[in-house]
Amino acid sequence: MSALIANPLLTPWTAPFGLPPFDAVEAAHFVPAFEVAMAEQLQELSVIASNAEAPTFDNTVAALDRSGQRLYRIEALFGNLTASATSAALQAVQRELAAPMAAHESAVRMHPGVFAKLDELHARRDALGLLPEQQRLLERLHTDAVRAGARLAADQQPVYAQWMQELAQLQTRFAQNVLADESAYQLVLHDESELVGLPDFLRAAARQAAAERGLEDGAHVITLSRSLIEPFLTFSDRRDLRQQAWTAWSLRGEMGGETDNRDVARRILQLRHLQAKAHGFASYADYAVSDSMAGTPAAVSKLLTEVWTRALPAAERERQALIAMMRTHGVDGEPEAWDWRYWSEKVRAARYDIDEAEVKPYFSLDRMVDAMFDCAHRLFGVRFEPRPEIAAYHADVQVYEMFNAEGVSAGLFLHDNYARQTKRSGAWMSDFTYQSRNRGVLKPVIVNNNNFAKGAPGEPTLLSFDDARTLFHEFGHGLHGLLSNVTYHRLSGTQVLRDFVELPSQLYEHWLSQPEVLSKHARHWKTNEPIPASLVARLQAADKWGQGYDTVSYCGSALVDLEIHALTDPEGPADLTAFEAAALARLGMPAAVGMRHRLPHFQHLFAGPSYASGYYVYLWAAVLDADAFNAFVEAGNPFDAQVAQRLLRHIYAAGDSVAPQDAYTSFRGRLPKLGPLLAKRGLAEEGLPAE
Repeated sequence: MSALIANPLLTPWTAPFGLPPFDAVEAAHFVPAFEVAMAEQLQELSVIASNAEAPTFDNTVAALDRSGQRLYRIEALFGNLTASATSAALQAVQRELAAPMAAHESAVRMHPGVFAKLDELHARRDALGLLPEQQRLLERLHTDAVRAGARLAADQQPVYAQWMQELAQLQTRFAQNVLADESAYQLVLHDESELVGLPDFLRAAARQAAAERGLEDGAHVITLSRSLIEPFLTFSDRRDLRQQAWTAWSLRGEMGGETDNRDVARRILQLRHLQAKAHGFASYADYAVSDSMAGTPAAVSKLLTEVWTRALPAAERERQALIAMMRTHGVDGEPEAWDWRYWSEKVRAARYDIDEAEVKPYFSLDRMVDAMFDCAHRLFGVRFEPRPEIAAYHADVQVYEMFNAEGVSAGLFLHDNYARQTKRSGAWMSDFTYQSRNRGVLKPVIVNNNNFAKGAPGEPTLLSFDDARTLFHEFGHGLHGLLSNVTYHRLSGTQVLRDFVELPSQLYEHWLSQPEVLSKHARHWKTNEPIPASLVARLQAADKWGQGYDTVSYCGSALVDLEIHALTDPEGPADLTAFEAAALARLGMPAAVGMRHRLPHFQHLFAGPSYASGYYVYLWAAVLDADAFNAFVEAGNPFDAQVAQRLLRHIYAAGDSVAPQDAYTSFRGRLPKLGPLLAKRGLAEEGLPAE
C-alpha cells in the first residue's frame, strides 16, 4: 500500500488548474496507477449496474458520464507525454499498457449490467422527458457501447475484445516505428556547396537542429521535421540532395528491419475487417463512416471525386508551368517528386513577386501567437495572459490563462510549438481535462502542439505563411476545447463526429489572412515595420497558386484510405506498397505529385482509429469552413459581432450537445454549399458548375 501512496499519480494534484505533478512523475508510476484507476472505474460501473432502483437518466446515463475521472486524467497525462516528450522508458510502458487499456475500454463499453440499463433507457428515450442535451448524451453513449460490441453474442465479446487489444498494440507499434525512422534520420550539410540556395532563415534553423543533436559548431542538419524538410525541398539548388532527403521522407515506415510498418498495417487492416464484419458491415469503411455526417462511403467518394476531377486539370496546368520554368533555366526532362516544390516556388516568385525570405521576417512566432489571441478576443471576448510561473511538462511549453468576456478565469492553454526528437511529427490539439459541469470541471486545460524549427539562440522563430496557418488551425481546435459550454463530459469540446471536428480549426485559419490582422501583427522582427500592403496583396494573389498540387495530393491520400478500408477480402492487400501503387494508377495520380502521406507512415490511418477511412474529413470540413466564413463576408466585417456570437454559441461552445447538421444550420440558417470551397481553391471553373 505504501508504494501506491508514494505514487504521485494517485495522490491529489494540487498544482494550479489541477495540472499533474510533472516533475515528480516517472515512467514506472504509470502501470500501477493505471491498474488502480481502471479497477476504480469498474467498481463505479458495478455500483451503477447493481442499483436496485429502476434505471433513470441520473442514476445510469449521467453516472456513466461521471465514471473514470481518475483514469481519464492519468490517461491524458500519459498520452500527452508519449506524444510530445517521450523516452525509451515511456515507450516501453506504452507498449506494455496498450493491450490492458484496450481490454479495459472493452470491459467498460460492454459491461452487461450497465448496458442493459442504458439499452432500456435508449429504447424509450422519447418518453423520458429529457432535455435535448440529455437525449444527445444518451444516444451517444448508447452508440459508443454498440459500436464497441455491447450487442454481440456473449461468446463473441471476449474474441472481439482480444481483437481490440491486438489492434491497440499494433497501432502503438506503428506510431513508434514512424517516430524511430524520423528521429534517426539527419542530412548533414557540410559546406557552402551543400547549402546553396538555402535562405538565411533555413540555414539558421538547420544550425539550430544541428546544435540540438550535439553536432559541432557551424554544422547544418536537415531532419524529417516538416518545418525543415519542406523548405529544404523548396529552396535547395542541389537536386541530388533534394532527392536524397525526399527519398528518406517518402520511405518512412518501409525501410526494412524492426521499424518496417508494412506487415503491421496489413494486420491492422485484417483486424479492422473482422471488427466490421462482427457489426454486420461488409467493410471497415462502411462501419467507420456509418457514424459520421457523411453516413456512407458513397457520399464520401462523391465529394472526393468531384473535387479530384476539378483539381487534376489544375495540377496539370501547374506542372506545365513548372516545365516552362525549368526550360528557362536550361533544365531538360520532367519534374520529379523532389523537384516539384523547388520549381513551384520559382514560378510563384516569378508570377507574384513573392520571395519567402522577404515574407518570413514578418511572421515571427511571438507575433503570430499575439495575432491568434487578438482574433479570439475580437470574436469571442476572451483574452489570454502568460503564466510563466506554472510549470508544464517541457521547458518549451508556454502556459496561458484564459479569461472570458466577463473577465473571469475560464481555462488554461499550453502551447508547445517546437520540433524535437522526442515528439511525434505533425500538429495537433489535446487536453488534460475537458470542461464538464457533470464532472465539476469548469476550467478546461487544453494543449496545442506544433513542430516548428526553433530559431537560433537570441533570434526569433520565423514562420512561413503556411506555418502561421497551421498555428491558427491548431488554435481553432484549442478554442473548440476552451470555449466548450456543456453539461456532460462525453459531449464536451472536440468530441464531435469526426467529419465535423475540423470545422472550428479550418475556419479559424481564415482570420490570419485578413488584411487588418496582417497589418497589425505581421511586423518585421528587426524593424517592427508592418508588412507592406503591397506584399499582403501579393500573398493573397499567390494564395491560389499550388492549390492543384495540394488538392490532388490530399484527395489521392483520402481516396486510397477509402479504397483500402473498403476491401472485403479478409486477408487485406498482400503487399501494402503494391496496393498503393495500383490504386494511384487507377486514379491517374501524377507521379510527381503523389500522396500527401504514403501508407507505411500514414499515422492518421494506422496509429489509431480516429481517421481510419476518415482522412476525407479535412475536405468535408473545408466545404463547411469556406461556407461558414462567407457568413462574415456577407455581413461585411470579418469580426461582425452578431455572426461571431452565433458562431460561438452553435459551433465553438456546443461540443457534441447538438447533432452537427443541426448545429451548422443553427449558425448558418441552412446547410453548406460546395461553391465557396471551389472558389477559394480556384477550382470553380473546372468541370460542372459549383452549385
